[in-house]
Parts: sequence; structure tokens; C-alpha cells
Amino acid sequence: LPYIDESPTMSPQLCVAQGPDGEPISPTPPEGLHEGDLGKGLEMKKLVLSGFLTSEEIYINQLEALQLPLRPLKATATTSQPVLTLQQIDTIFYKIQDILEIHKEFYDALSPSIQQWDEKVTVGHLFKKLASQLGVYKAFVDNYKIALETAEKCSQANIQFQKISENLKVKGPKDSKDSYKMAILDLLKHTPEDHPDFPLLQDALRISQNFLSSINEEIDPRRTAVTTPKGEARQLVKDGFLVEVSESSRKLRHVFLFTDLLLCAKMKKTAVGRHQQYECKWYIPLADLTFQTPDDSDPCPSIQVLPEHEIEEMKMKISVLKNEIQKEKKAPKGQSRVERLRKKMNEQESWLLLHSPTIPFRVHNKHGKTFLFLLSSDYERSEWRESIQKLQKKDLQVCILTTYELQVLTNSCVKLRTVHNIPVTGNKDDEESSGLYGFLHVIVHSAKGFKESANLYCTLEVDSFGYFVSKAKTRVFRDTAEPSWNEEFEIELEGSQYLRILCYEKCYDKSMLNKDDNEIVDKIMGKGQVQLDPQTVQSKNWQMDVIEMNGIKVEFSMKFTSRDLSLKRTPSKKQSGVFGVKISVVTKRERSKVPYIVRQCIEEVEKRGIDEVGIYRISGVATDIQALKLAFDTNTKDILMMLSDMDINAIAGTLKLYFRELPEPLLTDRLYPAFMEGIALSDPAAKENCMMHLLRSLPEPNIMTFLTLLDHLKRVAEKEPVNKMSLHNLATVFGPTLLRPSESESLKGQHIMSATDIWSHDVMGQVQVLLYYLQHPPISYAELKRNTLYFSTDV
Repeated sequence: LPYIDESPTMSPQLCVAQGPDGEPISPTPPEGLHEGDLGKGLEMKKLVLSGFLTSEEIYINQLEALQLPLRPLKATATTSQPVLTLQQIDTIFYKIQDILEIHKEFYDALSPSIQQWDEKVTVGHLFKKLASQLGVYKAFVDNYKIALETAEKCSQANIQFQKISENLKVKGPKDSKDSYKMAILDLLKHTPEDHPDFPLLQDALRISQNFLSSINEEIDPRRTAVTTPKGEARQLVKDGFLVEVSESSRKLRHVFLFTDLLLCAKMKKTAVGRHQQYECKWYIPLADLTFQTPDDSDPCPSIQVLPEHEIEEMKMKISVLKNEIQKEKKAPKGQSRVERLRKKMNEQESWLLLHSPTIPFRVHNKHGKTFLFLLSSDYERSEWRESIQKLQKKDLQVCILTTYELQVLTNSCVKLRTVHNIPVTGNKDDEESSGLYGFLHVIVHSAKGFKESANLYCTLEVDSFGYFVSKAKTRVFRDTAEPSWNEEFEIELEGSQYLRILCYEKCYDKSMLNKDDNEIVDKIMGKGQVQLDPQTVQSKNWQMDVIEMNGIKVEFSMKFTSRDLSLKRTPSKKQSGVFGVKISVVTKRERSKVPYIVRQCIEEVEKRGIDEVGIYRISGVATDIQALKLAFDTNTKDILMMLSDMDINAIAGTLKLYFRELPEPLLTDRLYPAFMEGIALSDPAAKENCMMHLLRSLPEPNIMTFLTLLDHLKRVAEKEPVNKMSLHNLATVFGPTLLRPSESESLKGQHIMSATDIWSHDVMGQVQVLLYYLQHPPISYAELKRNTLYFSTDV
């Protein structure tokens, strides 16, 4: 039978190139040609394409030969003596027709281009289209094993089909596995960078690499197995570190999913130099495992969630330690101190991994016993659930292990495991652990491939500090099979290496309420991830990409702004607007104490957003925020109508953007060093005296606006049980926005060494300053308006 990796062609292959150690490698596209090589490059490019076209022709001929017996087989399927049933035909020949049509279309479009060859001919769009259709091969691969088993059974049962199948087998070289990708690399090598083909070929390469990498993960040959006492192979399918809630406390466990059971273990403490060992805490045969809560089950363990400010504080401590480690590495005798700092950082990162997950993942056994894990990502929860459900579709027998058998299996986990260390920085190489710091701009364009209309939306996740966090969410596109969101988000990256996109169907049916969580769980339709390659992402231009997920294709674009660039305050060239214009200029023009934009955004948030979960933390749609920015800058008459119709997170984002784009921070460049010194004072009375003195030193528009914002943020924090935004969370969001000095002041003070230094050292102080004023309110806005002597204080 014609499976992709056996065809002697250069068609897309379902694996990636491997290095000497057998690990997959992702080659970097070579740089384009220079002018002197143009003629030779064009000739070489034509040769590459000609070879590719010849291979395509062979491949198409083979696929067409496969189609020959299909019609007579289908004709006999409805007779009294069928060779194969219609279902068997569909299984064995699954997607062959689709693959043939894709390659015929590609061949027919490419052939004229080679025949009429000159320097203006472009083929990149053809390769990009072919790359975007790789989802058909995913469906083909998913069906591969079933097709093979069906063909074998039918050959044994029917002599006629056995003869037919012998003629169907396609033999070819095994060394053409990554030929499609190599062909694109060769084309890039012989294409000038300024040629229209160059960016299209780069897109085709990126799309195909993402797809092939995801396939590679699913057919990873490193999986190993142990033999059961009955002589059957028990294969390890998946393993990883999860947080289990046991006896009302969080425990870090290593969980192993085998082909017939789920085993939860903990690492035993062993002396230095001794072999590592696991202790089994419990196991459930997959035949007995369920995700539905049995009626007679034990009450679910309660989930203890730490205040978010404690999580944020730990992140800042870890960032400070990372900075210190980098500085000590450059010091002459800093190596011993580096080891101490690394140990301390590992402890703090382990604490973070243990206490940050909040998404429940419950499994139950047939006796009603419930086991609760906490995960940081819905993507991860979905992967575990899908892996278990896929195994449960097979005819599973309940396996009861003796104490000895369980001990043998647990001991074998040390050799079988694929995840060896918890994902902390200390367990990674420096190169591997250095992610991106700054802002990733992502536009989620559209999605295709849904079988029926639904209410659809996407969420975006990025990793930081060893775990993934949900950062943004599109609108729900109602009753469609082809949603077109075209929404842009700005996502802050903190050492991030991956972007994940999850596509959901929104559930409005209240009967689907989960009795464990008391909330309706939306259905995941598909999920996928891309690596944030610094070389690719750090481009001034938008990079378009496609993620393939369960037959669904999500199109998106992204570009990255480094932290040092994103922290700059740039004055607006037009002084007629409000963004990037000094607050004193705006209030004087408006004849107000507080800018109109601040008052209106606060009023709208308090009217309908104060109960919104994650208000001011969840990203608003960037295009909505830009629309509001333009409306305020141009003093649009319909601004109140726009505010009432706009998503509340976009309004919150507009207010944050206004303060972020002030040419000078609200608490001023002049007083910034004093604020940093004041917050560091240890004597409470001296600190209070200093902080209040500094506040009175601010210009009138600045202090009036600051106190108005303080009043508002306190009202938001009063709703913390509903919106999950504490005073500390709000201080974390607004502190850097209100205090971060402009670039000239930063350089003058010489206190900024790098983008990471800004975040770790200065941000801690900036958050603490705002938190101090939120916890020790100096005077309310209402009182300030009544107190006419407030500004007469001699400062």
C-alpha cells in the first residue's frame, strides 16, 4: 500500500531531518543570492524545480495506478459477493483521492512556470498553498495503522483482494523522507532575497516545519515498553510532572500513562551518587478510569489558591536572581556564588511550579475514588485527556497488579521516562532557557475545516517560568463554520519560547454544568503551538503562519517588540491629541483637572466592567484599542457611543495605553529617584512622611489624576472575590505604567543596564510604590476637591 514515506518522490514527507544523535533538527533557511550570482542562481533554481516536477510526475502516476481497482471494488461492494465492503474500501483508500488531486493541481500549475522560465517567474505561492494543505497527510497518518490492519485482514480473508494488494504496493527509497523541505531550502538558496518568491518560500518552509514537527511528536520512536507477566507489551505513551492535591496540600508527582493503566509516582529521596527511584502512590487501570464524576464518589478535594500577588512577587524574585547570576558569571571569582544563587533560584522556581497551577483535572476509578491534579494550561489538560481516551477506545482488559508486579513496573519508570527534570531554569542550558522578553503582537485572522457551524473562539497561551499561561481570548464568532476574527492582541513575554492557540466551541447550555467546578466547560475543537524563534520573530514585518489542529487550520500573524523598545516613552509629534501629549497640556486645553479620557474610561469600567474576571490584566483586542485611541485623539463626537458598544477589556487597555504613552510618567521623571528611595525606607514613620511629601510635590493635574485613579482601583479591588483583581494585582499592572521614567531620564540616572534589569529591579520598586498608596490612601479625590488649602503646602 502507498504510504507517504515509501514513495520515491519529493512530495511532502512526514518527518524531519535528524542529527547524528537521532534528534530532529530544523535547518535555518540560507541567505538569498547577491546580484553577481543571479544568472547562475536562476539556472540552478530551474534545475531544482525540474527535478521536483519529475518526482511529482512519478508520484502522481503511482497514485493514479492505485485508483484503477477502486471503481470495480466499489461496484462489487453492493453485490451478493463483495470483495470488500464499502467501509473497508473507505478505510484502506482513505484520503488517496484527496492527495492525488492536491498533487495534480500543484503539478499542473508548476509545469507551465518551468516551461516559460525567466527571472520574473514566481512559484513560492504554489509551494505555500501545498504546505497549507498538509492537513490531509495528518488525517492520512492518523488512519495509517487502521488501514494497514484492515488491508492485512482482508488479504487473509479474500484471495481476490490478496492478488490485487500485491500489485498495489509501491516500493521506493527510504532516504527521501524530508525531500519536500530540502527542496524549499534549495530554492531559497538560489533565490535573491529581494525576489517576490523569497518571503513566500520562507512562509512555505515555516508552515511545513511546524506541521512536520507536530507529526514527529506524535510518532516519536523513543517510546519504550515493558513486558507484562502474560508476555504482552505494556508501552509508555506519555509522562510528565503534575501537581496533585492530596490531603488538602499540593504535591509534585511524576505521572506515567501506559497503554493499559495510569500510574502516579513520587521521586524517592536518595543519597548523592545513588540511582534515582520512584515510589508508586496509586494507579488506575484504564478500563476502570472515568472523567465523569460517579454519583457515589468521594467529595472532591478543595483547591487552595494562593493570592496572585504572592505568585507575582516570586516571579520578581526569580528575575532578580537571574540577573545576579548573569553578573556573577562575568566576575573573576563568581562561580561559587553562581552555584549558590542557582540553588536558591531552583527552590523558588519549584515553589512557583507547585503553587501556580489552578486548572482542575480530575480522574475517578470505578470505586468512586477521585484524584485531583492542577494544571496551568487547558492545552495540557486536553492532551492528557485525549491521550487517555484514545487508549480507552481499544478493547481493554482490567489489569490488577500484584505488589511485586507494581514494584517492577515502578522501578522500570526510571529508564522508561521521557521527561527527566522538572521544567526549571537550572535544569536547562543557558541557550535553551533564554526566551523572548517584550511584547508579541498577534493577529488571529480566521479558521477553516469545521464540519458544522458552531459558536467559536480562540485563546492564546505563552510559556514563562516553566509553565504556560492564558494571555488573550478572541470574541465568540456565532453560528459559523468559517470564523473570521481578524483580532489583534499585544501579549507580554517573560522569557517565552512558545505560542499556543486553542480553538473552542462556546457552550451556552446550562444543563452542561460541571458539578465539580460549578461552571460550564467549553469544548476544545483543536489546539496547536509554534516555537517563537528569535531569528524569525524579531522582524519588523508581520510573519503570517498557519497552525494545523485536528483538521482545522487557524491562520494568524505575529511580530515581536523587544522589551527595551517597548519601554520607551515617545512624545507625540501632534500636540492636538491626547496620547503622547503632556498631561498639563491636555488638562489646560480641556479646562479640566483630570483628562477626559481618564474620566470616561474609568466611568465605563465601573459601569459594566468592575465584575469582569481579570479586568486590566486580560488583553483587549488591539484593533479596538487603536480605534478608541484614534477617537480620543481626534475628539470624535461619537466617542460615548463607541465606549458603550466596545468590549470592556479594550476600554481598560485604552486607559493603560494612555498612561504608558505619556511622554513623562504620571509621577514625573524628576521625582522618580526619590520615590524609589522613599519606598526603600524601613522606618514606617519616615516612609509615610517621605511618600506623602513626594505626593504633594507633584503638579496639580498629575496629583488630581493619580488620586482619581487610586479611588477607582480601590473600588475595583473591593470586588476581588468576583474579578480576581487584588490591590497587588492592580499595582503590578499599573505600577510600571505610572512610574517608568522616560528614556532620557533612565540613561541620565545610569540605573538601567538591560531590558531584564528594568523588569526585575525597577519594576519591583514601581509596583511597591503604587501598592503603598493603594494601601495607605493619602486623601480621596472627593476630599481633595473640598480641601482648597491642599495645594498651599510649602514644598
